[in-house]
Amino acid sequence: MHNLVEFLKKYNYWFVFVILEVVSLVLMFQYNSYHGSVWFSSANYLAGLTYEADSKFSAFMGQGAVNQSLTERNLMLEREVALLREQLTEEKQRNDSNYVYRGQMPLLSQYKLIPAKVISNSLDKSDNLITIDKGRYDGVHPDMGVACGNGVVGVVYMASGHYAVVIPVLNTKSNISCAIKSHGYFGYLHWKGGPSDVAYVDDIPRHAQFENGDTIVTSGYSSMFPSGIMVGKVVGSSDSDDGLSFSLKVKLSTNFANLRDVCVIDDAAVSEQLNLLRQATDSLKPQRNQ
Repeated sequence: MHNLVEFLKKYNYWFVFVILEVVSLVLMFQYNSYHGSVWFSSANYLAGLTYEADSKFSAFMGQGAVNQSLTERNLMLEREVALLREQLTEEKQRNDSNYVYRGQMPLLSQYKLIPAKVISNSLDKSDNLITIDKGRYDGVHPDMGVACGNGVVGVVYMASGHYAVVIPVLNTKSNISCAIKSHGYFGYLHWKGGPSDVAYVDDIPRHAQFENGDTIVTSGYSSMFPSGIMVGKVVGSSDSDDGLSFSLKVKLSTNFANLRDVCVIDDAAVSEQLNLLRQATDSLKPQRNQ
């Protein structure tokens, strides 16, 4: 104990210096937006490298289960493809054989899918975030939609050179336009906290027709997602707070607890739409007197 006291007395100025340096750095990064953004970018890059290494190790350890799941899914997809081929053949025999190609291929050609892997994911916060291993150098930019094989995941929030942060459905700030597939009525998907497999579609009109088991898909009314991407199934409903609309309880089709492989949806028309919207917004702002 005596030696410890002597050591502290001898080097007390160094301890005070270190403490003051730490306090100065904290204040600089917290109250200066430029320094804060630099720190966030650097920290996000280092965290991305760490998460990526951890994700690769976890993927290697669970490779057997993943391969089994992929095998089962491939069998299901092969069966679905066979059924679709049969239906397409019958449709082509009954109708114009070029209809499918004229109507569907131009629509699908607008979208480019950028495959990515989830390297960081949280479920226990009100504002959960997902980090993926693709960034600006791979063509990923903010406001792009993200989906997986089971349905909607979220929207890209920000991107660095090699990584991107996604606001998933499981974030209270998420707001995705959705529709009841069988009836066409649309609303907005929100997560209110709680279980990671349940969200709510608000603003459904009072005259809308629906029932439990109806499928919820993206409406196509936003520039992030094309229409028809799976969201989930209706499992309940309630009145909105103002009593003017319905709120549908939805069982999400995406398993966020086991999310690993995703695709970023690159719509060639999105940039044009967003730029046009920004220009229109800027033109409506009051002009300052010259």
